[in-house]
Formats: sequence, C-alpha cells, structure tokens
Amino acid sequence: MRIATFNVNSVKQRIEAMQRWLKERAPDIVCLQEIKCVDESFPRSAFEDLGYNVAVHGQKTYNGVAILSKFPLDEVAPKLPGGEADDHARYLEAVISTGAGILRVASIYLPNGNPPGGEKYQYKLAWMDRLRLHARSLLENEEPLVLAGDYNVIPSPADVYDPKAWEGDALFLPATREKFRALEYLGLVDALRATSDEAGLYTFWDYQAGAFQKNNGIRIDHLMLSPQAADKLVGAGIDKHMRGGEKPSDHVPAWIDLAIEKR
Repeated sequence: MRIATFNVNSVKQRIEAMQRWLKERAPDIVCLQEIKCVDESFPRSAFEDLGYNVAVHGQKTYNGVAILSKFPLDEVAPKLPGGEADDHARYLEAVISTGAGILRVASIYLPNGNPPGGEKYQYKLAWMDRLRLHARSLLENEEPLVLAGDYNVIPSPADVYDPKAWEGDALFLPATREKFRALEYLGLVDALRATSDEAGLYTFWDYQAGAFQKNNGIRIDHLMLSPQAADKLVGAGIDKHMRGGEKPSDHVPAWIDLAIEKR
C-alpha cells in the first residue's frame, strides 16, 4: 500500500499536475495540505473520477487539509483535540478499511510559527503539544497509524541545505526540534529517515532566488509511523521532479510503501 503527503499550496491551481502525479505514482491514500478552499468548493470530482474517496476540512483562502483514499473512509474527524477556540483547518483524521484491517491516517498542516518570539510561535509550540498528547492517545490503540503532512519542522541539520542560514527560523529553532523529538520519543518513526540517512533529501524549495535550481531546500514534510505501521515499512521516497513542472507547488510529495494487503 502506498501512502503520500503533499502540500499543494492551493488545490485548484494544481489539479492537472495532481492528476498526472496520481496516475504516475498511483498512491492508495494521499494526505493534502494548504488546499486553500472551503469544503463546498473542493474539486472533488477531479479525484473521485480517478477512484478516490474524498474527505475535506477546508478554510477560505488559508490552510485546509484533505484525505484522498481508494478505500472506504469509515470514520472522519476534523480538528486536533485540545483547542476548542482554534478555528484553523489544520488537522483531519480518518479510519480506513483495508484488506488487513483498519488503518488510521491523519493529514497535518502544522503552523509555521514565524516570526519567532511572538504569538505565532507560541501557537506553533502549543499546537505541537496538542499533537503529542493526541498521538500518545492514538498509540494506545496499538494499530497502524500514519501522521502525514507538512510539519513545518526541519528535524536535523541533515534536512537543510545550510543550517546556519536557518538558525533563527521557527522551523529550525531548538525548541521546535525538541517538540518534534518528543513525538519520536512516544514511539513514532520518521519514515524517510528509517530508510535513508542521505543528506540533500528535501521536500520544499522557496520560489525566490533560484532555490530549486541550486537545490537550496529543506525537508519539512514527514510521514510519522506508529510501531505497527513502521513494522510494515518497505520503502519511502520524495518526488522531487514535481517541483520542476509547470505551475508547481513549493512543496513536493513524499510517500511510503507499507506491506499491507489491499485486497
């Protein structure tokens, strides 16, 4: 089974590119971020025509997450628990039926947090605390779990082209990376790093200053796996070529293959 995550940076602007990628990579489940539209205006038919069931938690102009699945979506839950006053559309969780039983998947768009030192950064850290608490409760189910999305976290110096250039950024501050490590300490596994320790594996390049052409990238899109999912991990990758296409997102898809019977 193939599961992917992709920050599309406006789904309506990427429909044709996404359709080509979906046919090429053939993921069974896709977690989307920054769809930038309300539920009613999500272009469902573009994906349903390719055989996907669609769940959406949208927001006008900003944020927004979605899940595409070639399997039935048995339960769908929007919003990350613990923030009753938080109206940002940043989290969507679904229980999916497969040939081997249920699989729980969440699409995550974690706050950017810049500039550091202000309310936006405190919101980011608080959101990560909420994610950790919820992940801990989900891990108690002892089931395959994939928390996939744009974490807006550079986990280590190996995940950025120039660590010094990012030292003061909210994505790379020690407190940010510490919160990310707290997820790993729960037992969640960074799928890409479980399969490769290679440097230069990035999922985001800025639109400015020829960042993509120079490979001045960062890795901030992650698929975090429960032990039950990590035991089934057989491959992971990044579709870098998507950044060089027409009207690309500033992110590219990351994906994993799990040894789960589809039937």
